Amino acid sequence: MAIAFLVTHSGGFHADELLSSVVLTRLFPAARLLRTRDPEWITPSADRVIYDVGRVHDAGRQIFDHHQKDAPLREDGQPYSSFGLVWRHFGRDYLRALDVPEADIEGIHASFDRGFVLPVDLVDNGALSPSTAGPLLADMTLPVLLESLKPVFDDRAPDADDRAFDRALTVARAFVEAAIARKAAKRRAESTVAAAIAATGSGRVLELPMGMPFRSVVVREGADHLLFVVHPRDGGDWTLTGIRLEEDGFALRADLPEAWAGLTDAALEAATGVEGARFCHNGRFIAVAESREAILKLAALAVEDAERVKTA
Repeated sequence: MAIAFLVTHSGGFHADELLSSVVLTRLFPAARLLRTRDPEWITPSADRVIYDVGRVHDAGRQIFDHHQKDAPLREDGQPYSSFGLVWRHFGRDYLRALDVPEADIEGIHASFDRGFVLPVDLVDNGALSPSTAGPLLADMTLPVLLESLKPVFDDRAPDADDRAFDRALTVARAFVEAAIARKAAKRRAESTVAAAIAATGSGRVLELPMGMPFRSVVVREGADHLLFVVHPRDGGDWTLTGIRLEEDGFALRADLPEAWAGLTDAALEAATGVEGARFCHNGRFIAVAESREAILKLAALAVEDAERVKTA
């Protein structure tokens, strides 16, 4: 059966599923790209490729997630994101679709995996901070990426440079305008976060009305007592997240309990005793529950665990 659907999760997006989509839309141009968490759509079927959602990795059934307890690892033990899993399975066909000579497929596949895919995988899993990545991310800085859009040496067409410039301009404009929009949005969020901090008082869990930038205000307000943040998200469920120690780092003021790592649904409910607990990332920086009541119960348990760990 032909692939009719490319299915990834709805809501906020990350580099791994976005880059996976670049590969998959090239290979399956007639397929519909669908962003959803509907159980019916994220159930494997012969007519779809599912990635970065579904809590299963099974290449034979065309589902490529990395958030589950037994998430796949590379031979050296480093974690995959959905991009790494998709690249491992579809990367060679993608290179063929780009007319890479067959004799060069393996070498380019391995080189791109090592220099481009692996850093994305590590950052997505919280195993690498961009601020300390050094040479591993040197080829992925914005100036280098934009210059990589210049014509290759043997494209001798008179308009090659102009065509390349137009492509690069579109990409550059998107990054610049997105950066400005994010800075403006961060300013808009400040008053909401400050009011929420004041309402929290000496509590350890900050509740926000929606997902928004909060760390800089937490630091500015001297709210050192805060350990976690909860807020609703599109679709009706709620998230519990840690607060980073540094703006660009992954270390948190407090991790979620070790016993929750990678658990989903019934397994997480059993581990926590909280009905409606749905997911905890292997990296222990985010958990999801189906209601405000459930997420606040998880948050209270996380605070208890953090305080126990601190005094142990």
